[in-house]
Amino acid sequence: MTAIEKLRDISAFFKNAGIEDADREAEVLIIETLHIDKSKLYSIDLEISDQTLKHIDSFAERRAYGEPIQYIIGNVDFYGLRINVGRGVLIPRPETELLVEETIKLLKEIPPHPPLSKGGQGGVKILDLCTGSGCIALALAKHFPDSIVYGIDKSDVAIEHATSNAIENNIKNVHFIKGDLFEPVYPVTPLFPPLLRGGIRGGITVHGFDCIVSNPPYIKTSDIQVLQREIKDYEPLEALDGGEDGLDFYRKILNRAGDYLSERGVIILEIGFEQADDVLLIANKAGFGKVDFIKDYSGIERICIINK
Repeated sequence: MTAIEKLRDISAFFKNAGIEDADREAEVLIIETLHIDKSKLYSIDLEISDQTLKHIDSFAERRAYGEPIQYIIGNVDFYGLRINVGRGVLIPRPETELLVEETIKLLKEIPPHPPLSKGGQGGVKILDLCTGSGCIALALAKHFPDSIVYGIDKSDVAIEHATSNAIENNIKNVHFIKGDLFEPVYPVTPLFPPLLRGGIRGGITVHGFDCIVSNPPYIKTSDIQVLQREIKDYEPLEALDGGEDGLDFYRKILNRAGDYLSERGVIILEIGFEQADDVLLIANKAGFGKVDFIKDYSGIERICIINK
């Protein structure tokens, strides 16, 4: 059987299984399983061995039962990076690419720090909370190679994936650390800048973060069970559940973020549907007066930008 013939079979199978965008997912499955690019799939009559056909069929069965295609093939493209994902790690979404894009625009307006010592690193200092697969931290670290980026997550699985993704994409100016939000970082005081607790080589001094960025859990607890089966049955609950009103993490982040920002620091958050007004109130109560929102590709206020 040729690859094109198998592509047609899998596409029809996915449609019968009720999978949205069946043609695209079938294409992704065939391309990734055969380790070829899209042009090769359509340009030649590529024969598939019987053993490979069995692999494709087993993957297709898993997808038909609801497992996300990204977990099956083991990766997803994100802002020009190949991000490895698996059970226990949230799958990066296009909305989060928008978060990265807007963060890059803002950081370009911030003058870089000079290196702290001869041969040291300058650039901006970035903290990514709830880093998950590390996709945000890695995209920013790649775009700003002279800067230093920290990604924090309380999940061992997430930190393992994020670290392997840094190696996979050959990005070296990022450090992933296990912890609950700001827990691994000392706050700024008049005498001491933020210091990573325990972290790497006994701790790293960071003179206030120029950017705190996060895509935190923001789904209401009661809404989890009405999500698509691909999400509620497979993706990690702790990366989805934002508490009773979906706003728990915004309170935790914004009530403490001011203690970790540099004087020119900015906070950039991804938010959920119809959460803008609530996040604005939380930010105002935490002492932040300048709050802006950016709409996503569907016209939903998705990105929240907060200046110190």
